[in-house]
Amino acid sequence: MNYPKKVTIGDITVRDGFQHEEIFVPTDAKVWLAEQLIIAGFKNIEVTNFGNPRGMPQFKDSDELMKRLHSSKKIADLINDVTITAVTIRERAIERAIEAKKEGWGPDRILLMVSTSESHHRKNSGLSLDEYWKMSEEYIKKANDAGIKVNGTVSTIWGCPIEGPTEMKKAVGFAKRWLDIGASDVEHADHDGSASPDRVFKYYSMILDAIPDTSKHIVHFHTTRGWGMANVLAALQAGMTHYESALGGIGGQPANFVSGVPVTGTGTYYYADPNLAGLVSTEDMIVMMDEMGIDTGIDINELLKMGNMVEKIVGRRLRSESIKSGRIPKTLTGR
Repeated sequence: MNYPKKVTIGDITVRDGFQHEEIFVPTDAKVWLAEQLIIAGFKNIEVTNFGNPRGMPQFKDSDELMKRLHSSKKIADLINDVTITAVTIRERAIERAIEAKKEGWGPDRILLMVSTSESHHRKNSGLSLDEYWKMSEEYIKKANDAGIKVNGTVSTIWGCPIEGPTEMKKAVGFAKRWLDIGASDVEHADHDGSASPDRVFKYYSMILDAIPDTSKHIVHFHTTRGWGMANVLAALQAGMTHYESALGGIGGQPANFVSGVPVTGTGTYYYADPNLAGLVSTEDMIVMMDEMGIDTGIDINELLKMGNMVEKIVGRRLRSESIKSGRIPKTLTGR
């Protein structure tokens, strides 16, 4: 098999992972986890959403979280080498990020998002695709002028939980469009576990034919149907080098019920059992890559400790197998 010998992993537990939790995760826990991720070697972490917290109360602490990270003594000598991302789907959120950047505690990178499915896109953003592209073109320039990089996400590449099958060629065109209007990179997202390994390989092969620079592409998989790690392998075989994931394999659609209170989120869940949702497990993906001889630059022993702690934070057994089974020994154990 042909696959890269070195990859970059971004962890998005603090944002995407926790946004699906139906309890409010304490700010102290979010700060602790972000610090530990950075200490373990992660150079890219996604930590919050600057959108209106009325619908997503998990992010009501976005300002405090960002300020505490930028003033943390634990990571003071590391944070300048780390890209901290916040989600900013609409105009006001982008404006908040720009204001925070000017004050010295804002994100290094923000995330905008389109779906190839019009229905899914409108549900996430409240705008049509045409309206959103027009807004993005204007606000990417404003963000870049403020010293903030912009990630353009493309969702529903392999299927839509609302409309069903989608056309992968459309996603390739969307990726090109993001880069054309000033995005620094593109997240190619399977947001509901629709992707199968054969189509993953086909899509990323199409992407690299169209845009060969692998640093421009971020691989984002869910494992709702159990295919997550198979999809990671398919992406590796296609030549992809940049990935993102969440500890414990948690994450997904914003919760519509948080700490005893119903909230809007993005509406009714797309699935019968919310616990089925989740991203690829950071721990399992990195342990697998390490065993394959792929350099991730992450302290795996510290990562596995974090995974066990995240289970305590959310109060249940999560999807990582590696935090319990551990790594495969590299030398004779002497037993």
